[in-house]
Formats: sequence, C-alpha cells, structure tokens
Amino acid sequence: MTHDDTLPGGPGFASARQVAERAGVSRSAVSRAFTPGASIAAETRAKVMRAAEELGYQVNDLARGLLANRSRLVGLVVTGPEVGFRAHLVAALTAAAIARGSVPVVINTGRSEAEMEAAHRTLFGHRAEAVIVLSGSPPSSFVEQAQRNGQPLVVIGRSDPGCDHVRTDNEGAARHAARLFVGRGLKRLAVAGSASGTPALAERERAFVQEATLLGTEIVVAHGSDADYAGGQAAARQLFSRAPPPQAVFCVNDLTAFGVMDAARLGYGRQIPRDLAVIGFDDIPEAAWDSYRLTTFRQDPAATAARAMALIDRRQSTPDAPPAIETIAPPLVVRDSMEPLEDDKSTP
Repeated sequence: MTHDDTLPGGPGFASARQVAERAGVSRSAVSRAFTPGASIAAETRAKVMRAAEELGYQVNDLARGLLANRSRLVGLVVTGPEVGFRAHLVAALTAAAIARGSVPVVINTGRSEAEMEAAHRTLFGHRAEAVIVLSGSPPSSFVEQAQRNGQPLVVIGRSDPGCDHVRTDNEGAARHAARLFVGRGLKRLAVAGSASGTPALAERERAFVQEATLLGTEIVVAHGSDADYAGGQAAARQLFSRAPPPQAVFCVNDLTAFGVMDAARLGYGRQIPRDLAVIGFDDIPEAAWDSYRLTTFRQDPAATAARAMALIDRRQSTPDAPPAIETIAPPLVVRDSMEPLEDDKSTP
C-alpha cells in the first residue's frame, strides 16, 4: 500500500493507484517517482509525471507523514493572533513555513481554561515537527509540553529556559527613545504601557524609565488595561489630567501610540509634534497613515520569521546544540510625530 492509499482521498481526488494504471506502471513506481533520491528509471518517471499531470494528482503528504511517523506540521502558538503586530508576524511565519515546505497550523490558545485545553489537544495530538510560541499570553505549559515531546521549539519575544529564541532588542530601542527626547530638550517624559503587558512590553517600559532617570528627566508612567488603542486612550487621560503634562510619550507599541495621539489631540487640544512628541514600537502599516505619521521602531515580520525557520533547521540538524538566541535590533523609522534631527535614523 502506498502513502496515498492509507487515507481516504475523498471524491474528486486522484489516487496513486489511478496514476499507476494510466502510466502502466506499479503503484510502488509512482511512490518512487515522488520520493526525492529514490531509484527509478528516467523513462518510468516521465510516464508517471505525465499521468499525474493529466489526472491532477498531488502527493498526499498527510498520509506519507503518518507512514513515516513524522509530519511537516509547524505549530504556531499565539494568543490574539488578529491583534496588532502579532497579525503581521503570524502572516510572515505562515509564509516562511510554506516556503520551507512545511504546513503551518495556527493554534489560537484563547484565554479561558477550556480554550487552553483544546489548544493543547490540537497542537500535541498532531505531532508537529516543530513548535513556535509567540509573545503574548500563551502559558509556559505549551513550551514545557513541547520540550517533553522533544520537538524543536522556538520562542519569539519571550524568555523561556532551554529554548531557541528570536528576540527584539527592546532595551536598546527604549533607551534610544529616551535619548532622542532628551536630545530635543524635552524634560517631562512619560511612558504609556499596559497593566497586562507581556514580558517584551514590560522590558521596553522598564528600560525607558531607567534611561530617562539616568538622564535626569521627570518621568511618569501610565497604564491602560491592555496594550491596544483603548489602553492608549486610558493612559493619555491619566497623563493629561495632571499638571504639568508631559512633553513626550514613549508608547510600548503602535496601537497604544494611536490611542495616546488621538486622545491628546481630540481630548486635550495637543498638537503633535509641537506640543507633544510621540514614539511608538512595531511599525505596523497603520503607523504610516496620514492620521498618525508615527515615528516608531520597526519590527520586521519577515526577518523574524526567517530567523525562526533557520533555528528550526539548526535544531533538527544538531539536536544537542545549546540554546541559540537571535537578537534583532529594530531600526528607527522617522515620521512626523516627533521633530526630526540629523542623527534620528541611527539604530539603538
């Protein structure tokens, strides 16, 4: 029995048996024709390929993986995959996985206990060849389970022991933001963060506060309930209901920055950048919209995805190698939410 005959193909799917009959060869010859490196005569392979094209035949990779006790599934574990930068990162990861010849499966963990349990069953019941856990709220149990199963594991934007990591230089960027503000003579600084911030967001906030303090500025911290547009608006209300108001705000991501900017302009009459300088983080497409023209640090989804796939390949080829950490420095993208200076295009 060939790999294409182990599972029902469903109506309309051509089978290896049909290809063999049309080509006048055995089913094993069809299997060898589609197996890289397998021994098969050139003439036989040409017959098989011609018959396959005429029938619209495609190899059943799922069945092949079951026979070989392996799969080409790559699990992408994420909470809120539709939100902000994560949406663009998930899109880049799925594209990179497909280009690698893998089948990406997005596991939205949800937030309730029942949703988390269902996500666990889905991910680990399909024997993914590798797992990528994104920043956000996926609990460490997903990481621990993948490690127990011996699956290649990459975490992005978080810190879990014993894992291969792709990280953004959050600290360097946040400190750079503080220096940019002070370089313009701005002394009343603020950071808009989130009460439910992920480790990456907390790292940005902490580094900005530390650098601003070292530079001798006044620093105020405001938190929304989440790192989104509404959270940015809530943070702005905290910041501008006090006197004196800040001259500059570093926002832990672009969604927060949009909320801060709209609240400052519409609710408190601030003109940006004359009355208020704003720097965000992520450079999602909306940051370039005319309504915002946000100066921000760019996270490149495609570059991050490429690093993650390279780490999976490395782990598969050298399973016992020590954990690798890939750190990406996000460049500053200068737009109109802050008065430009000559050296603004420098990276952290």
